[in-house]
Amino acid sequence: MLSITGLGVTYGGLHALTGVTLEVGAGEFVTLVGPNGAGKTTLLKAISGTVAASEGRVAYQGRDVARLRASERAALGIAHVPEGRRVFPTLTVRENLELGSYRRAARRRRTESLATVLELFPILRERERQLAGSLSGGEQQMLALGRGLMAQPELLLLDEPSQGLGPRIVEQIFETIDRIRRERRLTILLVEQRVVEALELCDRGYVLETGRVVLDGGREGSTFTSSASRIREASRCGRACWRASHRPCRDCSARSSGGWPIASGAR
Repeated sequence: MLSITGLGVTYGGLHALTGVTLEVGAGEFVTLVGPNGAGKTTLLKAISGTVAASEGRVAYQGRDVARLRASERAALGIAHVPEGRRVFPTLTVRENLELGSYRRAARRRRTESLATVLELFPILRERERQLAGSLSGGEQQMLALGRGLMAQPELLLLDEPSQGLGPRIVEQIFETIDRIRRERRLTILLVEQRVVEALELCDRGYVLETGRVVLDGGREGSTFTSSASRIREASRCGRACWRASHRPCRDCSARSSGGWPIASGAR
């Protein structure tokens, strides 16, 4: 369904992505992990068209979409749920959801889609006429995910849906994503820093470092899992010691037990 070949993105003179190549088959759930600043968010933006690629090919369902605008890619069935939720705070929950049904096919099925989303997230039914800006962080994330589903997408891009949320809400979000995948057979590309939870859901994964894919494989592969674990430690560390030696320093290792915090730096 999605084939990326030699993709590059530059911001000024900075190479955010270099020679990225990856594949996502129809119906697959693929996870992309990596430390802050690796280029994960930039990659999703390059796929959805919200940033321009400087080189390479983005093929969706066999068609090169690299030169298409974001709205044109969305019309083809690509939905992007960005990090930070990005709901419209002065619109109601229902209005936010209805804005998601911008595709012609989605508009025809708006009533059906709305019922499905409200069944997936019952709290949104209770808050349907409430302003989105008054929702909690977890409720806003549910709203953002529901809005993406309202587009009736064939490819769903999820950028760190667990960002800034408490453990209970994170568990609920991941359970819902798993349910969506099983019941709707969507193709999903997930960017996530909670490596353990992400790998439990996905079929395959890629490790991205400094704008390059350094490893890919199935979630059960020992090499991929060990590399993903190193990425997890890197995100905890966040110091030059990782960049120099690809391992966390002694101080960071001593502090790295327990839950994995979600960093808020550049991605």
